[in-house]
Amino acid sequence: MRTLGATGAQWVIIGLAGAIAVAGFGLMAINVAGLFRSSGTSTGGPRKPFLGRPRQMTRRAFFRKALGAAFGFAMFEGFGLGSLAFLWPSLSGGFGGEITLAMSADDIKAQIRSTKLPFYYAPGRFYLVEYDPAQDVDGIYTSKGLVADGLMALYQRCVHLGCRVPFCQASQWFECPCHGSKYNRAGEYQQGPAPRGLDRFPIKAEGSSLKVNTGIIETGPSRGTNTTGQNPEGPFCVTPAGSHH
Repeated sequence: MRTLGATGAQWVIIGLAGAIAVAGFGLMAINVAGLFRSSGTSTGGPRKPFLGRPRQMTRRAFFRKALGAAFGFAMFEGFGLGSLAFLWPSLSGGFGGEITLAMSADDIKAQIRSTKLPFYYAPGRFYLVEYDPAQDVDGIYTSKGLVADGLMALYQRCVHLGCRVPFCQASQWFECPCHGSKYNRAGEYQQGPAPRGLDRFPIKAEGSSLKVNTGIIETGPSRGTNTTGQNPEGPFCVTPAGSHH
């Protein structure tokens, strides 16, 4: 199951911000126009032509319209456009859009092997892990575009309550420090309260570049999925649930 980077609540706020921006722009435009033109006489006389000398305006009326224009501009610029800029999913390389990595797949895999740690990309909130597509016998990853050049992109967020899941170098598993959920090197569920494996992002290779689409979150594999058969390779970094020192 795929979900877009922006939530339903964010789209509601985006819509409200857009409406406020339009209203603020309209209010600003009306008051700016009023600073230079009279809309007509108060007795319902004919409107003055657009071109020509405007009617004299009192100082109080001028400042009232100037204040209205300033308020409209503040609504348009400060809240409307500011909210849209903050909430709109990034399409230029940050989280919520497609990210192009500067390193090649071979360089990333070399770093993973030398450090015995996943490649972590903080701006995209994901880990890159090595994965042999031959292990995906049922095609649960390869059929969804989740493997490219022997790499998978795992979302850093624990599927239990959303904590960032670090990688334990001793056990060679992902271990959540919040409630003890544990996942193997491929992000597949092993222990703890998490309902499934780690969610992941589509990844593709284009020439020597890798692209990870953080605008699409692919739901992690169900409990019981273990395509790697990897056991913990050392002591846990987080005490297993139910254990005591």
